[in-house]
Amino acid sequence: MKKTTTQKGNPELIEALNAIEKEKDISKEILLEAIENSLVAACKNEFGKAENIRVNLDRETGEFHVYQDKVVAEEVEDSMLQISLTEAEVKFPGKAVGETVSLEVTPKNFGRIAAQKAKQVVVQKIREEERKVLYDQYYTKEHDIVTGMVQRYSNGNYNINLGKIDAILTPQEQVDTEHFAPHDRVKLYVTEVKDTPRGPRIIISRTHPELVKRLFEAEVAEIQSGVVEIKNVSREAGSRSKIAVYSNNPDVDAVGACVGMNGARVNAVVEELYGEKIDIVEWNEDPAIFIEHALSPSKVVSVTVDPEEKSAEVIVPDYQLSLAIGKEGQNARLAARLTGYKIDIKSETQSMS
Repeated sequence: MKKTTTQKGNPELIEALNAIEKEKDISKEILLEAIENSLVAACKNEFGKAENIRVNLDRETGEFHVYQDKVVAEEVEDSMLQISLTEAEVKFPGKAVGETVSLEVTPKNFGRIAAQKAKQVVVQKIREEERKVLYDQYYTKEHDIVTGMVQRYSNGNYNINLGKIDAILTPQEQVDTEHFAPHDRVKLYVTEVKDTPRGPRIIISRTHPELVKRLFEAEVAEIQSGVVEIKNVSREAGSRSKIAVYSNNPDVDAVGACVGMNGARVNAVVEELYGEKIDIVEWNEDPAIFIEHALSPSKVVSVTVDPEEKSAEVIVPDYQLSLAIGKEGQNARLAARLTGYKIDIKSETQSMS
């Protein structure tokens, strides 16, 4: 059996843990348990990796004690796991064969070893808890907008400071027409927050359609109150977006609410998106009406829909054909994404031939 030593306790450790609990909001009990577990691992080297070793850290004095649990046996086959009945009767009167006893086996100089281990564990645990707090803080921002400050541009990436953490705006998430300078403040959509050993990793985007939606939510009081809903967004980042809006109150014009007085609200979003054009259209549960609205600003003569095929044939005036289709097909493409229908646009002349 290992020689035990009498300890004087470690009140400084308890005081330090109390301070950490108060300042960093990290549970003292979590730290104490982590210290005990690390000391058990250290003791296993001393006792041949025995699984019956446990460490007790006095919550009041900071005093450490190591115990080894052994089963009372008539004949000892494994001295690490068993204690003879004869020895047990001397040290633990009344114990019978098959019962478990706890022997204190605190190694010499264990207090010094324990103090070193405790320091290592506390530092590590603080880092872990701080990473966890940071992750929890930014996880609430997932699928939302954050404001960051551009730090630098390197190898095609923007390094952006989000306050307590940096994030990388990759080329895939950048808008081709946007260019930022150091110290520029920019709004970003958080697509994902990942928990990693080095702390949270924030995936940010300037191209995501939800960025447009969140910007309107921030600008339009009627959206915040739930009177106006954004039903869908289709976007070609840096060029044009279409948003479909609906009012739950017949007295409130959904499109007008989003445009704002003298276009103030939509202009604020356009400015944040560096001049990206935005079409605001009224959503309708009737797909034919919705498709007509989605093809704005062009005029529509008729819409014939096939709900099963999710397709529609749209007839427009001859002079409106190019407007309905849009430059390089953009207007029709965005309308199709917005409505979820495959749209075939024809002029009146084409439809008669």
